[in-house]
Amino acid sequence: MTAARQIGALPVLGLWALLTLAGALFANWYGYGGRSFAALLTAGAFFLLVMLLFAARGIPEFLTGALGAGSGFLLGVFGYFVYIVYAVGTGSFSYARAGAIAGFVFVPLALAASAERKAAGAWQDYLTLALIWVCVKFGPTHWVWPYPGGHLAYVYTVILAVTVAIAAFLLIRHVDKTGYSIAWGPRWTVFVLGSFLVFAAIAIPLGRALHFIAFDPLWYKWPAWPATFLTILLFTAWPEEFLFRGLLQNFLQRSAKSDLAGWWSASIVFGFSHITNLGFPNWRYVLLASIAGLFYGWTWRKTGSIFASALVHAGVDATWHFFFRTL
Repeated sequence: MTAARQIGALPVLGLWALLTLAGALFANWYGYGGRSFAALLTAGAFFLLVMLLFAARGIPEFLTGALGAGSGFLLGVFGYFVYIVYAVGTGSFSYARAGAIAGFVFVPLALAASAERKAAGAWQDYLTLALIWVCVKFGPTHWVWPYPGGHLAYVYTVILAVTVAIAAFLLIRHVDKTGYSIAWGPRWTVFVLGSFLVFAAIAIPLGRALHFIAFDPLWYKWPAWPATFLTILLFTAWPEEFLFRGLLQNFLQRSAKSDLAGWWSASIVFGFSHITNLGFPNWRYVLLASIAGLFYGWTWRKTGSIFASALVHAGVDATWHFFFRTL
């Protein structure tokens, strides 16, 4: 693990403001507006702020130092309140939806609190992770986030899940060495690019041999590549790296008392988490995702940062999106 320089709170706030403004302008260009859109934007801006701000230097330590484990429950309350603002503002409020979100937010926090004094890797940690993942993967996302037309339901479920995981594991459980940071260190460029290129050299021939992918570049879409890469980084790669590397691989290493065992086990679990993608059971997806998990996990081990592994992850997904068609 190499030393790194972590970004501070003020640059993160600037980045958040820029992304929020860009998202608002983009949506407005597509004709969104009014009270419902304001409620949607408020919720999205809040969850994005949480996701980015806690990656800034010293923020989790400051809050836990000031409020202790209560900071986690306070964040959960704020997150729940923001959902209510969304639901009322979009005219989609119901007691059933409010109750479902309350369970999604507060059951994991209660589980985390029940293990507050235990070492990281307690059974509550694994159960909390499993609950969050199941709710994201199989939960009624379109029912919970119906506006606008369910198009952002999965994204909003994911960013709410990140908020819950931050509250549970960074604030209540005080789990260290997750690598939840936006940082850069010596030789990280080598680690990120090397991991991406070696994985590509393995996965592309294997994927074609398995008749999983075919080379079909979308040259006409290349102007959208930066926005696509950023979207994948924020709403797919970052949350999955936090869950599978910063938390699961972290816990498995401690439970097994072996970095190698934790790395391989987390990679296999990551692979099997994709078994329902594009049809069940999709063993080709499991195999390729497991191999990808090995490279993401290696990057996390070498850098100690989910930012680095998320860059590799986003690079893989964006390359797949633009260069290959899934068969």
